[in-house]
Amino acid sequence: MPIEPNEQQPSKLHLIKLSVGSESVESLIEWQAARCAERAAVGGDSRPRHVTRMTPKRGDELLAGGSIYWVIKRFIVARQTIVGLDPVTGHDGVARCAIILGTDIIRTEQRPKRPFQGWRYLKPEDAPGDLTEDGEILSEMPGSMREALSSFGVR
Repeated sequence: MPIEPNEQQPSKLHLIKLSVGSESVESLIEWQAARCAERAAVGGDSRPRHVTRMTPKRGDELLAGGSIYWVIKRFIVARQTIVGLDPVTGHDGVARCAIILGTDIIRTEQRPKRPFQGWRYLKPEDAPGDLTEDGEILSEMPGSMREALSSFGVR
């Protein structure tokens, strides 16, 4: 039976996960869109998901507004809201958990993160902040630093 979000509790917990094979946030978006389209084409659930071997034991806390934070090339760069946890069985007959995600991938402040296996819990106070579409977080940076980043093609 799927676990549904509990809107009454404040968010207490997030997950952090390496996006293996992703080169950028754009490549993560493209990969997820392709998998969603494949599932929709065969009449399956077209929502974005990450299937994992282990079901989070703290699922209620994750569903109280938690997100999965994506690590790409050793940096936390984006997040997606966790909207459900569904038990699934793989083609090999092994029980797994589909972490159902919101469709929006929200860019975050970049934070370095060393490689790790699987997923880990992430406390809200340790999670990076969201970026605005116009890169508002850059406005807090000194002008000389913004110019230096711009010279390297970073905007």
